[in-house]
Amino acid sequence: MGDLNTTGSITRKRRATLSAAKASNLQPLSEIPARLALGDPSPENEPRNRRERTKTKSDTRSQNSDISARLSCHKTQQSLLSSASGYSNYRGILNWCVVMLVLSNARLFLENLLKYGVLVDPVQVISLFLNDPYSWPAACLVIVSNVFIVVALYTERQLSKGSFSERVGFLIHFINLAVILTFPAAVVLLLPSVTPVGGAFALGIYTILFLKLYSYKDVNLWCRELSTVKARRMVRSLSYMYYFVFAPTLCYELNFPRSPEIRMSFLLRRLFEMLFFIQILVGLTQQWMIPIIQSSMKPLEDMDLSLMTERLLRLAVPNHLLWLMFFYSFFHSSMNFTAELLRFGDRQFYKDWWNSESVTYFWQNWNIPVHKWCLRHFYKPLLRRGVSKMASQSAVFFLSAFFHEYLVSVPLRMFRLWAFTGMMAQLPLAWFVGRFLRGNYGNAAVWMSLIIGQPFAVLMYVHDYYVMHYKHEEA
Repeated sequence: MGDLNTTGSITRKRRATLSAAKASNLQPLSEIPARLALGDPSPENEPRNRRERTKTKSDTRSQNSDISARLSCHKTQQSLLSSASGYSNYRGILNWCVVMLVLSNARLFLENLLKYGVLVDPVQVISLFLNDPYSWPAACLVIVSNVFIVVALYTERQLSKGSFSERVGFLIHFINLAVILTFPAAVVLLLPSVTPVGGAFALGIYTILFLKLYSYKDVNLWCRELSTVKARRMVRSLSYMYYFVFAPTLCYELNFPRSPEIRMSFLLRRLFEMLFFIQILVGLTQQWMIPIIQSSMKPLEDMDLSLMTERLLRLAVPNHLLWLMFFYSFFHSSMNFTAELLRFGDRQFYKDWWNSESVTYFWQNWNIPVHKWCLRHFYKPLLRRGVSKMASQSAVFFLSAFFHEYLVSVPLRMFRLWAFTGMMAQLPLAWFVGRFLRGNYGNAAVWMSLIIGQPFAVLMYVHDYYVMHYKHEEA
């Protein structure tokens, strides 16, 4: 019995101790809100309290800013179209201009169809190149050009061996280059079977060959002056010579950059573009250009200034559109096609001439192969000989004016000097734009010169040719 009483007393003591421990952890309900309001300083609740204080401050700031926004809705700022605003995203306006341009030209196209009907005749294109299907004078001229290539190669071989002196080599090159320009011009002028288009094509080939062989002569001369053994080996290579002749460049080098492989997809895209734009150019010329030229004959003959100006402006727009298409088809599609086929690495055939803010920048960037040739073989040699910069620039424009006139007047068999005058007029225009116009105004002046400048000279040739050959037939 004594043991039982002892055990019972021990159990009661243990229960009393556990009850006291639980009581020490319990808190009165009235103290909980006070702790929440003042923040529980216990370590385990510190992060939660910090978040609650941050949220309270954030809510307070949000309420204050909302009230401030309701009280004030204005601040100092510029209009978007003001230059001081710094805003430059006018993509929507550009899209609007494109839409308006498409709609305007669609109206002109529909008006042309309703007035003249369908004038496109693919068979007529063949007559532009051939008067007689059994006579191919332009093609024969192109084939004969191989003689001049062989003469230049033979001359450089003899010079590299020491068989010819530099004076003899210079004389042979001079005669060869002179005949390249005079021989095809004489054939085109004296042979009636050569059509204007065929003659222009042949003269264009000979002009390119003239510039290439001139560069070939200069580079080999520079290499001989440096006694380059590699140059002596390369000058004897017939295959490399013809690679240079067909490559889309006018400047000769001993080692052209080469692409690793031919990309067939790229090649086919360029070929499709070439064929597509040829059809578009021919179709627009027959459907749009020729009717306007025919309707402009009487105002030009009567010297009616108002109607003449209206007709010339009507001609300038389609002519400029055709010029843009020709630029893309030739400088992008055709030259990239040739470069890809020959794995020619330098594909910079043009730069951003459309952003030109000066006339000089345009002529330096729209035709990179010609610009490189003029800079390398004409402009810099003149500077090295002591010619002033202004005189050298004038000489470059004079050379360009000569070739423009050569490629237009000789095939048409009439000399009006419109192309020559238009090119030489670029000198005062370049001075005026560079002196008085900047930024967008300069760019607008360049575009105006392109729309009613050089294309205007070409239109005058077309008009004079039409009057010369068809006016008497109509009479």
